[in-house]
Amino acid sequence: MSASVTAPQSERRGATEHGFGLTTAIALIMGSIIGVGIFNLPTSLASYGPITLVSMGLTTVGAIALALLFAALSRRMPADGGPYAYSRTAFGNPLGFANAWSYWITAWAGNAAIAVGWVLYVEEFVNTGHNRLYSVILVLVGLWLPAFVNLSGVKNIGLVQVVTTVLKFVALAFMATVGLFFISTANFTPWNVSGESAVSAIGGGMAIALFSYLGVEVAAVAAGRVHDPDRNIPRSTILGTLATAVVYLLSLTAVFGILPTSELASSTAPFSDAVNQMFGGTWAGNVMSVVVIISGLGALNGWTMICAEMPAAAAKDGLFPERFGHLSDKNIPAFGIVASTTLASIAMIINYLGSNGATVFTTLVLMTGITAAIPYAFSGLAQLKWRFADHRAMETPRFVRDVVVAGVSLVFSVLFIWYSRYTGESFWIYWSPFLLAGGALLLGIPVYRMQHGKMTQPEPVPDYR
Repeated sequence: MSASVTAPQSERRGATEHGFGLTTAIALIMGSIIGVGIFNLPTSLASYGPITLVSMGLTTVGAIALALLFAALSRRMPADGGPYAYSRTAFGNPLGFANAWSYWITAWAGNAAIAVGWVLYVEEFVNTGHNRLYSVILVLVGLWLPAFVNLSGVKNIGLVQVVTTVLKFVALAFMATVGLFFISTANFTPWNVSGESAVSAIGGGMAIALFSYLGVEVAAVAAGRVHDPDRNIPRSTILGTLATAVVYLLSLTAVFGILPTSELASSTAPFSDAVNQMFGGTWAGNVMSVVVIISGLGALNGWTMICAEMPAAAAKDGLFPERFGHLSDKNIPAFGIVASTTLASIAMIINYLGSNGATVFTTLVLMTGITAAIPYAFSGLAQLKWRFADHRAMETPRFVRDVVVAGVSLVFSVLFIWYSRYTGESFWIYWSPFLLAGGALLLGIPVYRMQHGKMTQPEPVPDYR
């Protein structure tokens, strides 16, 4: 268990006067979930067709289950590192390290994916010919600008998060309301264009859609930055996820209804194209592109913080190198920010060497789905283990709810991994998400061996409350 679990709140990182209140915590949740994933999602899902609206609905069920799971776990154990801390306390250091490493991969590889998707909207204005070298340079700008904001301190992180979250939510809410009046039912046929069975198409769509919900756990991961974590982490997790789910489902339905699937498949900025279709001309699409660009920077801002918070929590327990736990004079784990942004930059450049932006985006999306589902699954297993132990010692009317939520979260996590295959015909493209995720996970072995003798022992799990 991280030392911050038992430390008084006044002694936690990001003390009260510098931490996040409920509003900022909700903005952190929504700002991290709503990046550019949802704004590029119609193009990624177009290879399956409108049937992926079912995928999105089922993924939403899984996301809400995960939100409820992390709300319950964070109430019991408001520890820095969230999923890492739960798996370590429940199953020991080896699995704790594996989950920390996997989640860290999710954070920096997810940032690479967000930045790639962000550039697709930036290139509505510059580099319209999608020159690969210029695209890479633009992605690097998108990655490093939020890194500098994070290095400047917690106050600036929170301010950027609130402002960008309001803008992106307004954009999605507009499409989720006004956009519904421009739907043509003819665009929902053919329903399944993948050539696969309905079950396979829905499953494949779920694996892609998961990326758009990554972030339901970020308030738990950054527990040391949140005021009154017992109260604010569960509330912000549930409220932020529910609000996001509503605008996600309605806006995605609108985009699929406004543009035919064939047009979505070749679009680099589907929400902008949908707005142009609604109002004619390009001015409306340009406005939407600007909002998405700001949205992407907000998501990168939040996820860059998470890139450093997870390894900082693990470093406190000796599972990650000590440098990840050092704080700058701004009370920021600067080494983790720089290291994570560097890795995201490398991952992006490698993927761009042989693919276009849309292919790079989808490959990174599926890769992060795999590495995120691992700590999600172990969080569900930790809750099941603890609640069955609690049930023998203490009856509670919340037992059934907690077990059902944990079980649903576990099932969805396994399904996300199973269906995370690319739809490309090439063997390497088809399995590339697994190959990339597997390679990144294997890189953790020498780090684990190096840190093995420095790891502290987890403390007993706190009592249920």
